[in-house]
Parts: sequence; structure tokens; C-alpha cells
Amino acid sequence: MQNLMKTIFIFFFLLIFSIADAQSLLTIDDAIKIALKNNYGILVARNDAAISKTNNTIGNAGMLPNVAVTGNGSYNVDKVNQTLPGGTESNYSALSTKSLSAGAELSWTLFDGGKMFVTKNKLNEIEALGEIQFKDKVLQTQFDVIAAYYDVVRQKQQLQSIVEIINYNTELVKILQTSFNGGLLLKTNLLQAKIDLNVFMEDSINQQFTIDAAKKSLNKLLGLRVDSLPEVSDSIPLSYSIDKTNLLNKLNSSNTSILSYQKQIDIAKLTLKEFTRTRYPLVNFNTGYFLTQTDYSAGSILKSRTSGPQFGGSVSIPIFQGGKVQREIATSKIEVESAEFNLENIKLQVTTDLLNAVAEFENQQRLLIIEKKNKELTVENLDISLQRMKLGQTTSLGVHQAQENYVQSCTRLINFEYEVKIAEIRLKQLLSIL
Repeated sequence: MQNLMKTIFIFFFLLIFSIADAQSLLTIDDAIKIALKNNYGILVARNDAAISKTNNTIGNAGMLPNVAVTGNGSYNVDKVNQTLPGGTESNYSALSTKSLSAGAELSWTLFDGGKMFVTKNKLNEIEALGEIQFKDKVLQTQFDVIAAYYDVVRQKQQLQSIVEIINYNTELVKILQTSFNGGLLLKTNLLQAKIDLNVFMEDSINQQFTIDAAKKSLNKLLGLRVDSLPEVSDSIPLSYSIDKTNLLNKLNSSNTSILSYQKQIDIAKLTLKEFTRTRYPLVNFNTGYFLTQTDYSAGSILKSRTSGPQFGGSVSIPIFQGGKVQREIATSKIEVESAEFNLENIKLQVTTDLLNAVAEFENQQRLLIIEKKNKELTVENLDISLQRMKLGQTTSLGVHQAQENYVQSCTRLINFEYEVKIAEIRLKQLLSIL
């Protein structure tokens, strides 16, 4: 009996220690907010979207001119032998020449067949695609966080059910000890009850380890230190209801995978249009202001200086480029077709995922309803078994079986609640409403 009381004392000491060590309660909303701020996957996805937004400018589309300031300088020393038309000779053993030039130049594409406007629209679509992909990453992270959060809750509930069965076993050991002391019970029955109690104590220790591991997994998703274990809520809220027809109607307009592939079709079509515009003439305009000065150490000209504005332009009409444009256009048409195939495939896949998620949600709900009733029965059966044990109307084996039924029912009930929640958030993720 002393060993039993010592074991119970150690167990509750560990339980109280774990509670005292727990931090303030972390709600599911807080967990999602922390993940959106700290999760490294989201941070990378946010940067990818920012890159697409940064690239979406009229300058990157080729609509703005290029302006450059140039400058050059040189110094030469040459040996010069000149014979002029009149027979006069000029010889310089070391003729030095200093040359400086500077200027500002503007070049502007005035017409490229409208390709620059197509490119700007393409950049708009690429930015929109980046936002959709970022939203998809956020939804996936939210799904992972919610699943990890309620996994911790599930493991805590499992520990609570173990604690409850320990209480039952403790009561059973007291009853059997009294009966044994009175000479009304074989010692083997008492020993078996103590063994069962010790096994459940071991289960509670293992379950606490499982809880800590689940908390560390949650912290990893939140971008927090894994050695700082949060305390979560004790229950899984289940109040979601579905309308299958309404869900299917919303799917194509809200699912991020479908929206992403639709954008990819738009981008592929604009890429095709870009290549077709390369068949048009290219008109460029150039202007600038230039200054050049050259100094000579000897000769008929000692200094030369020129300055002034310059204007010009060019027209380039593509005639034949080795079939390059035709190949690019043909390839782009195939890519558009492939993008359309990918869209239809993802629609089929996502619709299948939605119907499976709906079926899973409804199936787990039905199982949950049955198991709730079943748990009530196991609780009643266990209470009756303990009362009969007090009256000597049953054996320890009957009570042991009642306890096993109760433990199994608790485990099933907890898992059904968790699976209903997972099916719920999976549905919400598919509809982008997390």
C-alpha cells in the first residue's frame, strides 16, 4: 500500500509540475496570428509576391526611355611623319594628343507593334498570380497550424482520460485492498489491480511526452523556440455545417489552385501575343547633347572642340529571322493548350478532393454521434461494475473489462472529434475561407 501511495504521489507531483510550468493559454486565433507573422514559409512566399509586384512597372514593360550620361578621355603620344601635297614634310618625334568627350543621350522605343502594352498586362497577371500563390501558402500554413494545435488538444484530452481511469483504478485498488484485508478476496486479484494501475501510470507519463512533442511541432510552425511549450485549450469546437451544392458552386471561384492555373493560362496567352507583336516594325527615337575637345601638342591644328545637340531615329522591319518568330509562336500555342489541360485537370482533382472531404466530414460526424452514446454506456457500465465490486457481486476481471471498454471509447471519441475538425478545415482550405 505504501508503494502504491508513493506512485500516486509521484504521478500527481509530475502533473502539478507540468501545469505550473505551463505558459499562458495560447488560443487558436493567437496561434494563427503568430504563424502569419513568424512562419518562415510564409515569409518566403511574401517575398516572392513582393518580387512580382516590384517587377510590375511600365519601365520593365519597355514603355519608358533610356537616358545615359557618357564620358570618355584619352592621352596619346605618337611619332608622326607627314608629307603634305605640296611636298612639305612634318616630323614630330613625340606628338601628344589629349581627347575628352561627354554627352547625355536619350533613346526611346516609340513603336514595337504594341508589345510593350501586352508585356505590361502580362506583368499585371504575374503579380496577381504571385498574390494567389501567397494566399495559397497562407491557407496551407493555417491548415497545418490548426491541425497541429488541435492535435495538442487531442493529446491533452487523451491524458485526461488516462487520469480518469487512474482514478477508477485507485478506487478499485482501495475496494480490493479492503476485501483482501477482510479475507474475502484472493491476493492475485489485488495484485492484478495494482499492476493495471501501474500500467496506466506509465501510460500517463508516455502521454505527457507525446503532448510535449506535439507542442514542439506546433512551435516549429509558429516560428517559436521549441523549448518554450505553450498551453492550449482543452476542447475542440465542432459547430460547422455544410451545404454540398453551395460548396461546389463556390469552388471554381475561390479555390487558389484553380485560380492559379487560370492565371497561368492568361499569362501563356499574353506570352503568345508578345511573340506575335515581334513581327511588327520597331521604331526608335534618339536624341542627346554631346561635347568633344581634342588638344594637340604640335601641328597645324592645336585644338578642336565640337558641341551641340543631336537627333535621330531608326526603323527596323523584320523580314526573316531564321524562322525564330514562327517557332516561338508555335511553342507558345502549345504552352497555352497545356495550361488549359492543366486547368481542367486541377478542376477535376479539386472537385474530387472536395467531395472526399465532404464524405469524410459527414462520415466522421456520424461516427462521433455513435461514439458519444457509446461513451455514456461505458461510463455507466464502469460505475455499475465498481458498485458491484463493493458488494462482492462481480470479479476484478469484470471491472478490468469495463475499464478497457471505457479507455477504448474515450480514445475513439477523441480521435473522431479531431478527424471531424480536420475534415472541416480541409473543406475551408479548399474554399479559401480559413
